Amino acid sequence: MEASEASHQIIADLLEARTGQHLTESRRWRVNSALAGIFRQHGISNVDQLVCLLADPGSDALAQEVVEALLNNETYFFRDKPTFDQLPGEILPELAQRRRDVKRLSIWSAGCSTGQEVYSLAMLFAEQAERWQGWTIDIIGTDVSHRAIATARGGLYSQFEVQRGLGVTQMLRHFDETPRGWQVRGEVQDMVRFAQGNLLTAPHPSRLPFDLVLCRNVLLYFDRQVRHEAFERLSRAVMPDGFLMLGAGETVVGQTDRFVPTQRRASFFELAPAPVPAMARRIA
Repeated sequence: MEASEASHQIIADLLEARTGQHLTESRRWRVNSALAGIFRQHGISNVDQLVCLLADPGSDALAQEVVEALLNNETYFFRDKPTFDQLPGEILPELAQRRRDVKRLSIWSAGCSTGQEVYSLAMLFAEQAERWQGWTIDIIGTDVSHRAIATARGGLYSQFEVQRGLGVTQMLRHFDETPRGWQVRGEVQDMVRFAQGNLLTAPHPSRLPFDLVLCRNVLLYFDRQVRHEAFERLSRAVMPDGFLMLGAGETVVGQTDRFVPTQRRASFFELAPAPVPAMARRIA
């Protein structure tokens, strides 16, 4: 194995160890471009030199920089809108019916990146304020990236970012234009909270299971075994009558036996019925 190839493997192993993400051969082309900023900042010429620095004691901060640079934080408001539109159209009304006695909904966005998905959820509730009056709506977003969570908490987006997925009316209703960018308004920002955490290793972000869990375009970066572990953790995070929302094109079929597709709803899944014990089947 050539030195550069070995160095790329070390970088891939670092990413997988800290995030669970598998850097496939088809994605390794982006390593040099993703790390270009780190090369410039630290006066590094190539991946081989970077790996040498990572081998030194006290290089944990540099290792975290590398991981942060390699993470794909691609996201935008109301991403995959036809799928997202099912939330106010079908999923949230159904959950409202199921929780009408307690008037509380708990939602987790796992792998929330820089926060657009979480704020999109909050906007849905803000735009139906009368419908949800008297309800407690708890929305939490988590991501493995410290940098992404810091951006999410700040709620400040550039002109380019705020235009991705939002119409002019939504921009003006939920954001204030400032010299630094577009700031999420307080009434929306107050509805959400963020925490840094790894889906695979971090403690559960809430003491209670969630009515709705969004884990979109995260699992596709895991290999099959890690994806199986992720589904196991997600199955413990969803209420028995709650929903799991995956990204467009993602599925549980052939991936896990913990979830099953919902009827006529793309990208939404429910917990699979508990298996009937063999003795009960024989008695039946």
